[in-house]
Amino acid sequence: MSLLEAIILGLVQGLTEFLPISSSGHLRVVSALFGWPDPGAAFTAVSQLGTELAVLIYFRQRIWAILSTWTRSLFVRELRGDINARMGWYVILGSIPIVVLGLLLEEQIDSVFRDLRLVALNLIIFGVFLGLADKYTRKHRGLEDLTVSRGLTFGLFQALALIPGVSRSGGTLTGGMLLGFNRKDAAEYSFLLALPAVFGAGLYKLTDIGGDEYAGWGATLVGTVIAGVVGFVVIAWLMRFISTHSFMPFVYYRVGLGILILALVSWGQLDPEGGAESQLGQSEVIAEEQDTGDREEPEPEEDPSPEPGAEPGATSEPSAGPSAEPTATPEVDPVTGWEIDPDSGLLRNPGTGLLHDPDLGMDVDYDPATGLATNPITGETYDPRTGG
Repeated sequence: MSLLEAIILGLVQGLTEFLPISSSGHLRVVSALFGWPDPGAAFTAVSQLGTELAVLIYFRQRIWAILSTWTRSLFVRELRGDINARMGWYVILGSIPIVVLGLLLEEQIDSVFRDLRLVALNLIIFGVFLGLADKYTRKHRGLEDLTVSRGLTFGLFQALALIPGVSRSGGTLTGGMLLGFNRKDAAEYSFLLALPAVFGAGLYKLTDIGGDEYAGWGATLVGTVIAGVVGFVVIAWLMRFISTHSFMPFVYYRVGLGILILALVSWGQLDPEGGAESQLGQSEVIAEEQDTGDREEPEPEEDPSPEPGAEPGATSEPSAGPSAEPTATPEVDPVTGWEIDPDSGLLRNPGTGLLHDPDLGMDVDYDPATGLATNPITGETYDPRTGG
């Protein structure tokens, strides 16, 4: 992943994490629109550490009150009825659904759930649910009305965000309003409830960065820092906005974006699974090549009778039929899993069909007659094999 990709995806993560429009869905869509590989579930999870640090800073007083009161309530019975002590338990209990389902569905989260058609449908369907909940529910409850059952219900709605396009904040806000909570308190509990799950997922996925993911350590750190700074600004704005406004602007945006994605996919402008090859890390590519090598092709039976007119002892040339030797397997880049073009040494982007320069982090034009590639930003030509 190039520095430019990391900056743009960090901005997208920070802008969308706390809005009910799905940050993971936007990361997936933006990468596809630019012709970049899918940044991967690990980049998404780790970059969310930056936005959750923004939550810690913005709600630092409330979080400290919850942590200190909950800890002391373990030893002081009189504190167990305090709202901050109870909030500690509600956050723990509400985090259980997403932790359990996240571990059970890890393989699907990293693969089939990232299909752009599914992302688009989730943007539309859960956007409509958000709008209906915002318009027709009675919002008469605050955080002091939380109970164990309501906290678990919040958690179940949060677990829906494991599928890109649903939105963590959108899911919990929808669930909260269906339970009768006002927008501001539902949003605050949504942000607090995300802390254990997001930090846990981010730390768990740290081991995937670099070796088995398209995004390396440098790009991931840049994206995480940018996401945290932008996320803090978005939190402050959103908490003021929902005090006097409804969520309907986000509903309209979700539905419009979902329809646009489906249209682009149906017109062939977007590959719904584009970039899936990038999820094959180096170790997986090596394992796949070894597995292919272990499977020996059956040797064709020799025909002892010579062909008519052939000299004794002469061997006939193999025919170009089904028994012909298989063609050589194209060389594959161990990081992205993309095919390497033998003439230029560049990668072949499966989403766009163009040659891709990993050093520039973008598709480039290549002239086979001169052997030179063209930088699409500067317009300068260069030899992709030497970089000059």
